[in-house]
Amino acid sequence: MRHHVFGFCVISLAALSSGMAQTARAEPAHAIAMQGEPALAAGFPSVPYANPDAPQGGTMRYCVFGNFDNLNPVIVRGALTTARGIWFDKEFGNLVFEPLMQRSPDEPFTMYGLIAESIETDDERSYVEFRLDPKAKFSDGQQIRPEDVLFTVRMLREHGRPIYANWLRPAVKIEKVGEDGVRFTFDDTADRETPLLIAGLPVLPEHAFDEKTFEQTTLEPVIGSGPYVIAEVRPGQEIVYKKNPDYWAKDLPIRKGVFNYDTIVIDYYRDSNAQFEGFKKGNCHIYLEGDPNHWRTAYDFPAVTDGRVIKETFQTGAPANMLGFVFNTRRPVFADRRVRKALSMLFDFEWANKNLYYGAYQRTGSFFQNSELSALGRPASEAEKALLAPYPGDVDPDVMDGTYQPTVSDGSGSDRKVLREAMQELEAAGYSFAGRRLVGPDGKPLAFEILVQSPEQAKMAEAYNGTLSRLGIAMTIRMVDDSQYQARKDAFDFDMIIGAYSASLSPGAEQDYRWGSRAKDINGSFNYAGASDPAIDALIQKIVTTRSREDFVDAVRAYDRVLISGYYVVPLFHMPEQRLARWAFIKHPETTPLYGYQLPTFWRAPD
Repeated sequence: MRHHVFGFCVISLAALSSGMAQTARAEPAHAIAMQGEPALAAGFPSVPYANPDAPQGGTMRYCVFGNFDNLNPVIVRGALTTARGIWFDKEFGNLVFEPLMQRSPDEPFTMYGLIAESIETDDERSYVEFRLDPKAKFSDGQQIRPEDVLFTVRMLREHGRPIYANWLRPAVKIEKVGEDGVRFTFDDTADRETPLLIAGLPVLPEHAFDEKTFEQTTLEPVIGSGPYVIAEVRPGQEIVYKKNPDYWAKDLPIRKGVFNYDTIVIDYYRDSNAQFEGFKKGNCHIYLEGDPNHWRTAYDFPAVTDGRVIKETFQTGAPANMLGFVFNTRRPVFADRRVRKALSMLFDFEWANKNLYYGAYQRTGSFFQNSELSALGRPASEAEKALLAPYPGDVDPDVMDGTYQPTVSDGSGSDRKVLREAMQELEAAGYSFAGRRLVGPDGKPLAFEILVQSPEQAKMAEAYNGTLSRLGIAMTIRMVDDSQYQARKDAFDFDMIIGAYSASLSPGAEQDYRWGSRAKDINGSFNYAGASDPAIDALIQKIVTTRSREDFVDAVRAYDRVLISGYYVVPLFHMPEQRLARWAFIKHPETTPLYGYQLPTFWRAPD
């Protein structure tokens, strides 16, 4: 499949009004971790995943698939067509806007000072206070002030993407403190993650935006505090960033060896084949590869043969994302967990991997696979058992004792043993054959539609359908355009879709909007499966409030067991490593951080 980049104790409101002034002030710190302590002590010279002596200069050219017509990356309007690289770009980095604090890709969830040189919070994390670095400036030379932070918060709440409003929701009081401080005081809905999320907010220049037009898309270059300024804009075709020679943070330890090019050019392609051809010709210098078939067959051009282009793989410590066929349990056909379990058994991964993907994939069985957070292959600890004790029956015995694995077939596409075991589950749910069709206790055939949006997804669905049809299960495949797909997905107007759930070493509040009961009936939420389980809700709350890493791992593993046992998705597969191709003059550090390669730490070898 081809991807084109595809707590703690809380305080009540009454306590806020009457007792906050009596809370002992904490010491300002250079960093904050979700659990435990930051890995890098105050005064660290540079980050371990970058080369502080990396050569500076030259041009990097990226090729991306898509289009753009907006340069304001924080507003709702134009969210899907905002130019890459300005802000919140997981691949290219934050080139123009910057956060208060910088997240480390080498730790589960730790934020280090950037615009805010220090952070202060109490043991309960009932507030957070940032002290801005007096050296911090926007690219036009204006100093970053607490007023800019307050302006940013107001704009994000009024016009920003929903994710920002959610991060800011617990903040009931936001105020300037002294000449260079901003303090956020939280209500009792905050958790240990809230200060870190606030620390990840961008800071926008109040003087450079018109509040009356803020929510409108724009193609006028925006001003930020980041290492680059927008130099040229060709809507839908190309955006050019130039290094700001007066970048205020270039000597900070968190920035040494990061953002090493003088110029970054991002070219847009409407066709994936043209995008790859552009890479082959040297029009772009890195190609991020997500298609194992393409990786195996497309790199036979001369530049690869003679070493001018290098194919490279990277191992990470991050969990694999969960890609799967997602059941909409709001639909009666998928309401019975036994039916979902049987249908999960019927995807023949071994056949698909061999015949469609050159054996390049590994089977996914956990929502946090390949990490310490995964329950796969691990018996539940005593702490996990205690967390799960109030919910008997929510976790299957084999998931509890660590022996569960996704079904393994003989790779024939019609493994009789697998078909027989799946049929036993369906019979237990009241299904039986009526001629060649499988019908339920209500006399209705076991039939459903899968909604797809690309030929690649349709190919996966066809492979799945081949096995389902052998048990008289009728699956139809409907391909729709992107706008219709998004609309139907947002309204939960589907039986089944193919969904991808990103995973990290620090799952938190986002899980509530993926699996929490309160998100089940909110159109546009990520609870596509319609999950509504008290065990899930309780474990999410435990995850976001636990203090030690050990307790956190127990909570996430217990959570993983409940999700696995709920059979909300048919787990598919993942690539065991990251893959990219690069022209040989593009170099990178020897150390790969926990979350994988970081393109902002790459550099261009001097001519």
